Amino acid sequence: MVENKIDEISLWLMHICMNWDASSFDWTQARAFLVTADTGSFSAAARALNLTQPTLGRQVAGLEAALGVVLFERIGKRLVLTPAGQDILEHIRDMGEAANRASLIASGRTESVSGDVLVSVTDIMAQYVMPQVIIRLRKIAPQIRLRVIAQNSLSDLQRREADIAIRHVIPTQPELICRKVRESHGFLFASRGFLGRHGAIDTVADTSDAPFVTIGPSEDLLPFLLKWGLPVTDANIQICVDSGPAGWEMARQGLGIIPMTDDIACHFPEMVKVLPDLEPISVPYWLTTHRELHSSRKIRLIFDQLAEILSQPDLPISVGADRF
Repeated sequence: MVENKIDEISLWLMHICMNWDASSFDWTQARAFLVTADTGSFSAAARALNLTQPTLGRQVAGLEAALGVVLFERIGKRLVLTPAGQDILEHIRDMGEAANRASLIASGRTESVSGDVLVSVTDIMAQYVMPQVIIRLRKIAPQIRLRVIAQNSLSDLQRREADIAIRHVIPTQPELICRKVRESHGFLFASRGFLGRHGAIDTVADTSDAPFVTIGPSEDLLPFLLKWGLPVTDANIQICVDSGPAGWEMARQGLGIIPMTDDIACHFPEMVKVLPDLEPISVPYWLTTHRELHSSRKIRLIFDQLAEILSQPDLPISVGADRF
């Protein structure tokens, strides 16, 4: 009986997708169901959609009434999808992705060269590279407002979390297009003051008692240090920070050794390359956008200008106010 009901609903949803009729389907209810399933609770879904919890609950209940099934059940304090809810979720998610694609196509075909363009970069790039980039872009397209998303996690371009992203890993999604704009190299650096107090580090053995600063979890840095042949353990990594600029500043203040790309570190004369003969880590810069958005004049303009600026031999860096 339940399987027959699910089959009927699946056919009904596919019929809607093929023969769209706004009067026969309430996307607001479907979206409420989708976000609730993704977040796992009515309260979290209500916050995500900027709704009150009773309003969101009524929307989900309305979809249940329209379909004639129960979508969620409570097990203790948890909200769990019923078998019917699990089957319907696949169809609703497909419809949501189709709506996203339609939005991308509409945005990509705009002829306007004004408005906002969202660019996602690491926090290190946001602090040291983007100020000079924005100065140059203002001269070329002053009518475009660049919104910089400074985060070390990858923005989801397919869900419009950003229009353009500068990444250090090549994207794998076929909907995304990318251009490799530069190749940098990662080395170990320490301040002159640190080396003066700690003593010179001339061989890998000299790092055995040296403190390190890592941007991100210690378990991410340790494999690189061991690959370099350094006789270190997790105990050597004495400072872990989520912020790239904060970690770099701590190393500049003499708190330890830190990995950094040479195209940024070279602008800080107080920082010295440690064990320069170690094989450097390759750090590519991939400029990425959605295939549909690349046909937008304003996004293509910013994409091409970023590619030109970032492919220069010397990365434009802002270290202090005197650079402006």
